[in-house]
Amino acid sequence: MSDLWSVRRSSGPRRRFVQSRVARWCVRCAALGAAALAAALLAVGGAPASAQSAGAGSYSGQLPDGAHWIADVPANWNGTLVLYSHGFGPLVAADAPDPTTKQALLNMGYALAGSSYDPSGSWWALGSALRDQFETLAIVEHSVLPSRPTHVFAFGTSMGGLISALEDQNSDGRLDGALTTCGIVAGALNLNQYQLDGEYALAQLLAPGQQIQLTGFTVGPPTFSDSAAAAAKLVALADAAQQTPQGRARLALAMAFLNVSPWGGSSIPNIYDFPGQEQGQFDDYFTGTPNAITFIVTAREQLEAAAGGESAGTVGVDFSALLHRSPYYPEVRALYNEAGLSLGADLRALQQNASLRGDPAAYRWLVRTSVPDGQLQVPELDLHTISDQLVPVQQEAYYHDTVARAGDGALLRQAFVQAQGHCNFTPADLIAGLQALQQRVTTGSWGDLSTASSLNSAADALPSNLGGGNFIAFWPDRLTGAVPQPPSQAGIGIGRGTHGRRRAGSGRRHPGVVAPGRRGRARGARAAARRG
Repeated sequence: MSDLWSVRRSSGPRRRFVQSRVARWCVRCAALGAAALAAALLAVGGAPASAQSAGAGSYSGQLPDGAHWIADVPANWNGTLVLYSHGFGPLVAADAPDPTTKQALLNMGYALAGSSYDPSGSWWALGSALRDQFETLAIVEHSVLPSRPTHVFAFGTSMGGLISALEDQNSDGRLDGALTTCGIVAGALNLNQYQLDGEYALAQLLAPGQQIQLTGFTVGPPTFSDSAAAAAKLVALADAAQQTPQGRARLALAMAFLNVSPWGGSSIPNIYDFPGQEQGQFDDYFTGTPNAITFIVTAREQLEAAAGGESAGTVGVDFSALLHRSPYYPEVRALYNEAGLSLGADLRALQQNASLRGDPAAYRWLVRTSVPDGQLQVPELDLHTISDQLVPVQQEAYYHDTVARAGDGALLRQAFVQAQGHCNFTPADLIAGLQALQQRVTTGSWGDLSTASSLNSAADALPSNLGGGNFIAFWPDRLTGAVPQPPSQAGIGIGRGTHGRRRAGSGRRHPGVVAPGRRGRARGARAAARRG
């Protein structure tokens, strides 16, 4: 989420790669609209009749809604344009995730473009992001590039990874492929719901007598004063709880709902080292400045501002069912036994004291703008670190199921990097992913392009200053607290929800990380083989 789009599907052919280049160009111009295109072109000193008149250099302009766009075209342009979507944060135009990756892509001949999204809106910019990105694409193709691009690839980071996934399913001839990195691909409903489940568990179990605000925040950037105050209370409660066995057990329960990775320290704890797993989760979520819990609590204010209310709720959530179907259950049960606490009593307390109800209108807005339906139009490669404290890697398992249910699993591949932290990729990891996607589009087949060994070979062949590859054969476990698929229009905590009654997933595994030793590696290898 550090540094989330409403375009209706066309009735034409779903598969981009069977459309002609001329047809694609006409679709792009029509999608933007003649008036909007003309106004935007004037912002860069061009006119609608002067398409393909520019060349190498850096360009910028303004869109009709006030969003800014930028583009960079190298002198050795290779014919490929990368449409970059930035993550959650200040609404400033970007066309690459970081300066090193940007320069490396330009050196390799890629043209880059991206927008700020509507600068007057929420940092959760899904209300304008798709429109702004596709308008940017049309302007750059029409007035900046020396000729029509051979390939156009969407590329997004975090919230931008969600935008890239939505761009894929709304491509309608404008894209050839999509690369999502650390993306919120399980969508905003899941993000809001499992985070609220965990935050509520922290407040209820660690301070049942206190009134800690968890939703309905009204103060946004730069201070986020009301949400920041709530986060500070949760951090103080967690710090105190970590000092006792009872506190650590209850923290483990709350962190299970939050999908926190146990790899928060210097090494991955053993699959049966439950105290080590809890310590890693605590380090991952509550230590450092800023820390993850503060980020997610303050970010909720911007999601609420975008949706016009809070989509998630705790009323109707079956916390016992969530835990018993969670890969974190063995850890939580072991720590409760060690602390001499009744897990059943705490789960009943969560159920009985739940009082937060979601706003139906906010829920529907997120369904409409911020939740992928999995109906891919072009090939997509997703990259994710295996220990991501802000966007848990388990989101990829949910998204895999979403795309499979839509019947487009053949277009999707997912690859994983053995690293801690949100979006903690090397530039080589990112460029290797882009190259694999481009080869898939060129050849028409994934083959072994998305396997860890192939991606590492490609990454390691790049200049050494780009950091090399860190891909690993891996498959994530299920997302704890996931909303039903497809999302219910009734919502969670809105009347009678279905949260917690989901089909069983894969067998018990170390959640979010690879277990050490042959057993964990073999599992990852088998999963990779199943995905082709």
